[in-house]
Amino acid sequence: MSNMADIIYTKVDEAPELASASFLPIIRSFTKAAGLTIGTKDISLAGRILATFPDFLTDEQKQSDDLALLGDMVKQPDANVIKLPNISASQPQLNAAIKELQAQGYKLPDYPSDPASDAEKDIKARYDGIKGSAVNPVLREGNSDRRAPKAVKEYAKKNPHRMGAWASSSKTHVATMGENDFRSNEKSITVSAAQAGTAKIVFAGKDGSETVLKGDWPLEDGDVIDGTYMSVKALSAFLEKEIQDAKDQGILFSLHMKATMMKVSDPIIFGVCVKAFLKDVFEKHAATFAELGVNPDLGIGDLEAKVATLPADKAAEIQADIKAALDNGPAMYMVNSDKGITNLHVSSDVIIDASMPALIRAGGKGWGPDGNEGDAKCVIPDSSYAGVYSAVIDFCKENGALDPAKMGTVPNVGLMAQKAEEYGSHPQTFKAPSDGTIKVVSASGETLIEHAVEGGDIWRACRTKDAPIRDWVKLGVNRMRLSGMPGVFWLNSERAHDAELIKKVEAYLPDHDTSGLDYRILAPTEAAKYSTERIARGEDTISITGNVLRDYLTDLYPILEVGTSAKMLSIVPLMNGGGLFETGAGGSAPKHVQQLQEENYLRWDSLGEFCALGASLEHLANVKGNAKAQVLADALDKAIEGLLDNDKSPARKVGGLDNRGSHFYIALYWAQALAAQDQDADLKAQFAPIAEALSSNEDKIVGELNGVQGSPADTGGYYHAPQAKVDAVMRPSATLNGIIG
Repeated sequence: MSNMADIIYTKVDEAPELASASFLPIIRSFTKAAGLTIGTKDISLAGRILATFPDFLTDEQKQSDDLALLGDMVKQPDANVIKLPNISASQPQLNAAIKELQAQGYKLPDYPSDPASDAEKDIKARYDGIKGSAVNPVLREGNSDRRAPKAVKEYAKKNPHRMGAWASSSKTHVATMGENDFRSNEKSITVSAAQAGTAKIVFAGKDGSETVLKGDWPLEDGDVIDGTYMSVKALSAFLEKEIQDAKDQGILFSLHMKATMMKVSDPIIFGVCVKAFLKDVFEKHAATFAELGVNPDLGIGDLEAKVATLPADKAAEIQADIKAALDNGPAMYMVNSDKGITNLHVSSDVIIDASMPALIRAGGKGWGPDGNEGDAKCVIPDSSYAGVYSAVIDFCKENGALDPAKMGTVPNVGLMAQKAEEYGSHPQTFKAPSDGTIKVVSASGETLIEHAVEGGDIWRACRTKDAPIRDWVKLGVNRMRLSGMPGVFWLNSERAHDAELIKKVEAYLPDHDTSGLDYRILAPTEAAKYSTERIARGEDTISITGNVLRDYLTDLYPILEVGTSAKMLSIVPLMNGGGLFETGAGGSAPKHVQQLQEENYLRWDSLGEFCALGASLEHLANVKGNAKAQVLADALDKAIEGLLDNDKSPARKVGGLDNRGSHFYIALYWAQALAAQDQDADLKAQFAPIAEALSSNEDKIVGELNGVQGSPADTGGYYHAPQAKVDAVMRPSATLNGIIG
């Protein structure tokens, strides 16, 4: 790692990667003045696929495993990584990326849904390792400190975004199972020294047979481990009941999940919902669907595509039955009502941490198939965190919409290091093959956790190491001390896993100076009620949470506070001393790419990247004693303030300033701030002419950037676009390129 660049910038996917083609040259130009080097590592979906299958590629096509390299880098004390949002691939996204790469001449194997040979099983296992949250657990060797930058928060108060009006009579509500789900069936223990070692997860059938589901699960003294399951029979009954209730109430039916992160469990749950909504269709055409290889986990979109391959008369019959089922059921929450894309078309189209805050911000309204807004039944099957959204909805029904001009803030300290909690459950999530028992067996043969299951039930286990928990408590105390804000540990003493964490929190808090700090432990629903009441009064509260709540809350409150979570600053103090700086959420990235391809207009807002870069430069200044890096960071902070104050963030529609124009203005304001400062004479002298050149050519540059808008843009691909084509699209101003380099 001795030749590691000062800052590693990740190559990712979709809108953030397109934006990087415009912004990275600016970063390199400015940081070069401080003697800093900028490296890149490819963690895009396409890049990870290519790195996983070198044996199918020519020497020229082979690609290094940059994710593995980054995984080693983040364990180094001098690591400094800026991580942009990447695709956590669902099965449809993975399939689409494979097809695109194959069309580009990469002779990759197809994804074998039902592998018949050992070779196909190996291919499937390799592809499955790419799905879902494959990147974040590798890079997150620290816990999360995520908050709205001061400049962003102040701008939002001065320029509050639109909030939909809430009515006390709103029928919008959250529906959750409450029994026979992951929350209610959870068992948890803290591993003792005697129980540590290599455990295994075993399925014992009622016929006496045993199958090892996972044979190498290392457990350490002090680990908190959990096991739980969701009854698919109970899930199906619950969904059928809620579908009927939505129809009876005349409100939209919506399912909110995270199939991208929970890549094993949530697609199964999604598929159960698809079958419940189209129950008669699946029963009537069971034999045909079996022949077609229909998998409800892939959604209505995949079902329609497979049906379209049938002879015309048979296809028409099934298409009519699908339409009748959709028409006869409740109106469905739509992803795109103009194109007829429903909530149940693709599992990754509706992601809970983006969809629920958007619905709350809109006054509890979702878009229906008729193109109009309506109240909605928000179905969140597992009850672990459903109450959080319910608490915020109930508050808004009683008190009306929150006011961004007056709201306080809810920053987050999140336990996520080393694959903590539920997001580390993927390798330990299984669909029960038949009725029987699934158990965790220690190295000594002791059964640690055990559940009786029925065929099809979803069972999962996860592990939270002791060192990350200690670090999380420390980070929470530090943030309370530095910010002066009270803190809330979102932990439920009546939930098995949380009860174990509470023991550790209470044991580790005395290791720190907590005098004068205001902190408490509240169950998530109560914590949401408490925090929401406080922000409505303009008061600030730190949420100190586990991994999934970290993900949910760092979208929920920022979307309500500042209109988007993409503008959040996410700092991950790595446990070995380095820094990981994340740039916000990428949930809206696909829509932005579609708009660019259709209109050569990218409305992606890079404010998260600007803030992350500033924090990265400040970290470099502190750990490497690079005074010029601190000057760059301070000047960038001033540039961000100028960008916001002068309203130079991307507009939504063609004709306004887009992502590329926003990059020009951050460069202009950054150069001007460097030219105006007196801390470093070299930087002042170097950037004065650059600031002058950018300023005097402002109209010309903006004209060149905006002049390309309105016509389709050819990037040469969606998942794997040739860099030359992307550069041509994203750097259309010859004048700006000549000044920046």
